[in-house]
Amino acid sequence: MDKRQAIGSWLSGPRAAMEDAGADFGYRGEQLGLPEEGPGSIARPGRRLGALAVDWALCLLIAYSLITDGYEQATGNWALLIFFVLGVLTVGTVGSTPGKRLFGLRVVALDTGTVHPGRALLRTALLCVALPALIWDRDGRGLHDRLARTVEVRI
Repeated sequence: MDKRQAIGSWLSGPRAAMEDAGADFGYRGEQLGLPEEGPGSIARPGRRLGALAVDWALCLLIAYSLITDGYEQATGNWALLIFFVLGVLTVGTVGSTPGKRLFGLRVVALDTGTVHPGRALLRTALLCVALPALIWDRDGRGLHDRLARTVEVRI
């Protein structure tokens, strides 16, 4: 292997390096029985982050315009509370927040398909802590999804 291939595999990440070495990981969601592409497949990180940004902006707008009189520390605190309530209510009932709906995503439970309000509560609480959302498995699910036994899929 020449230096360019070694650097290229390093820049592509450990998954690409292992696949170059002959390891077969399959596609994201294969272990969960989900399709590789199209409706029902694992949501890609870009869409998930876009949906999260839309939801956070909506919560900041609500906190800024309805609760606080300007942007202060309290605005961010209220926005986090609104984000929590929005996540629990919308994911626990219809399976997606406004941002997720805009980006064509939905949260589903692995065993039943619909997210029970208790799972939505756990998932959203962990998401508000942020750290579990930064720890991902090979299927692209955050720790908050793994603990709640949910997955975010494309509609």
